[in-house]
Amino acid sequence: MDSKTFTREIETHIRPATFPVAVKLLTPQEPVPEKAKRPHRDLHIQIAICQAIAMARRMGWTIAVGEEDLNCPLTKIAFGFSPLTSHYSEGHLACGMYVETMEAGARSEAATEKFPHGTYQHLLVAPAGRAEFVPDALIIYGNAAQVMRLLTGALWKRGGALTSSFTGRVDCSDEIIRTMLSADYQVILPCYGDRVFGQTEDSEMAFSLPGAKMAELVEGLAGTHKGGIRYPIPSFLRYTPQFPDHYYELERIWAAGEGQKP
Repeated sequence: MDSKTFTREIETHIRPATFPVAVKLLTPQEPVPEKAKRPHRDLHIQIAICQAIAMARRMGWTIAVGEEDLNCPLTKIAFGFSPLTSHYSEGHLACGMYVETMEAGARSEAATEKFPHGTYQHLLVAPAGRAEFVPDALIIYGNAAQVMRLLTGALWKRGGALTSSFTGRVDCSDEIIRTMLSADYQVILPCYGDRVFGQTEDSEMAFSLPGAKMAELVEGLAGTHKGGIRYPIPSFLRYTPQFPDHYYELERIWAAGEGQKP
């Protein structure tokens, strides 16, 4: 399934407020598409990866970022654009901000999925419906009900439960790196930086999937839709409402024939 067809199906079943995002990692041998905007060259800024994703999902832009485009040290390391250092691994960046001790900080950094340094040189993101590349991963932002709906579609074939992990930081690693390395779906709790720099709203969550699972997810959404699991969530409205007792004095008046004639 191509990403354009996938987007149409997502819009039918999920109706997200922003575009689904297609993601591709480019090796040093792969060229950056000419049409892709480069933050440093074209916008004269450096950004975080969550900003690039936001530009794709909110503005419809195709963005390519490399080391020169990024000013988020955590993502430079996670995506392998800059080398891993002991200062990072020992927990200095997390200690005192996210965790109490260096030991806890080291555990937090170890929990962040990473690509080996130099494996990839650029990250390419675009609205999935307009992407001119085969995506390695896709990200869909939505409210909790929409993410739940995506989850039910993901489990249509296999059943069971989906396990995801959350740290409150570096969610771009979960959305992209963990998704690619595990070759599985992920429920995403947007991190602090995504909310500050990516403008992710308090009501938003996200859901990511490998590009190879597009057809499976669409089939699952169609199957669960047929089974009655749908978005918008249908409300159960076949019940008799209850009003304040004094409202029902009118019923007594009408029953006694005491109403005024026009």
